[in-house]
Parts: sequence; C-alpha cells; structure tokens
Amino acid sequence: MRLIILCLAALVILIQFPLWLGKGGWLLVWDMQQQVVAAQKKNDELRARNAKLGSEVRDLKEGTGAIEERARYELGMIKDNEIFVQILDPNKKPAPAASAPPDNATPVAGGGNKPLP
Repeated sequence: MRLIILCLAALVILIQFPLWLGKGGWLLVWDMQQQVVAAQKKNDELRARNAKLGSEVRDLKEGTGAIEERARYELGMIKDNEIFVQILDPNKKPAPAASAPPDNATPVAGGGNKPLP
C-alpha cells in the first residue's frame, strides 16, 4: 500500500512539472503577461508622442503661428516695424550671446525683419 501511494505521488509530481515549468507553463505565461503589459505601456507612450509630433507637423504645414514662433525664439528674428527691447536684471551678470532671446525679451512695434543683436 505504501508503494502505491509513493508511485501515485511521483505521478502527480511528474504531471505537475510541465504545468509549472514546461512549454506553456504557468511561469512562462506569467512572464509573457508581464512583457505584454510593458509593451502596452511603451506603445501608449509612443502613441502620445506621435500624436504630439503629428499635431506639430500639422500646425507647421497649415498655420503660420508655429513658424513665426520658431523664427522668433530659435532664430532670434523680429517682424517688420518691431523694435526688440530687452530688460536686464541690474544684479545679474550678462550672459554670453545666445541664438535665442531670453525669456524676458519682448518685441515692440517699430523695427525691421532682421536677426536680433
């Protein structure tokens, strides 16, 4: 009787082995589920990034506002009949010349369409 119980226990263990560790076992399924969750999260982030880039491309193709904004802040350009006025903090040392105007720069009517000093 003891031999039969021992054989049955060994059979149960042999049957359980593929369920837990074999191809398509619980551990492999759990690992795959974790990979799917990570891939879905990455895809959501990339979709949001693509939507942002798509709207920026659409804005650049259809509107002039984004082009004007880039010309002003990245290239330092001003419109015709505008004068560039820069207010400096008296307690701060002047920074070396950069291609983009500082945050406190304000274009004012009266200048030309030329790069800023």
